[in-house]
Amino acid sequence: MPAEARHPLRGILFLLAALFLFALLDATAKYLSAFFAVPLLVWARYAVHFAIMLFAVAPGMGWRLVATRRPGLMLLRALMLVGVTLLGQLALQTLPLAETTALVFVTPLLVALLAGPLLGERVRPHAWLATVAGFAGVLLIARPGGALAGIGIVYALAAALCYAIYQILTRKLSDSEPPLRLLFHTALVGTVAMSLALPALWLAGGTAQWPAQWPDPWQALLIASLGVHGGAGHFLLIRAFREAPVSSLSPLLYVQLIWATLLGAWLFGHLPDRWAIAGMAIIGAAGLGLFWQGARPRR
Repeated sequence: MPAEARHPLRGILFLLAALFLFALLDATAKYLSAFFAVPLLVWARYAVHFAIMLFAVAPGMGWRLVATRRPGLMLLRALMLVGVTLLGQLALQTLPLAETTALVFVTPLLVALLAGPLLGERVRPHAWLATVAGFAGVLLIARPGGALAGIGIVYALAAALCYAIYQILTRKLSDSEPPLRLLFHTALVGTVAMSLALPALWLAGGTAQWPAQWPDPWQALLIASLGVHGGAGHFLLIRAFREAPVSSLSPLLYVQLIWATLLGAWLFGHLPDRWAIAGMAIIGAAGLGLFWQGARPRR
């Protein structure tokens, strides 16, 4: 979009709305995971998203929505996002909403480190310092003797690693693939992958951890909302970065931590303790410092 046609304020509003939808998606998934198998919820998130794109976007774009010159990278990228969703929702089963969000937000630090071996970019000293600081924040949240479940921490950090690889692959593909095609492939691959796993984990009778059960009308509406929140959030995110420059929007990504804290307190009655708040602040400051250093003009 030409610079003169951009509307930065509109882009900021789109981004804030997208981040709220992502936090609402996580909060809804956390509530539903007490009743239903996480793979079922992940399947619903992608299936509804896929159905929306199939009926709302596919008629206008046709084969251009599917055709790609780099199917291998597109598949790997989509599977990484499935991993983010699955691992993130497994983490939410045992961890509070705000702390889970904060742990996943080490992603920018991992991207800075992985960009060297995967993209051939030089890892600068400030990236190492930001990463060390960010993981110090992680230790404050997941400190030994704290109340957080160890397996939940592992799930959240694994989700962050998948998310970092997903973002790097998005960067590699963005030159040749339009945003809606990227969005469609994530919905398609996520639906197919989870449809293959669903019969064994839920429809065939469930497991001891996740007994099979049918949702009531309210629960069915909440399950369907997962795909709506995810699809609408990603659409608003794409629109935000079309309306405003990255330099204006990237620092605002950490607003999702605020949304997650407020929703966690309102819906689940959980407020992070002072050590967790300090860890969240350090992770946010490390990410913002990394962005600020990267945005400074070099001689």
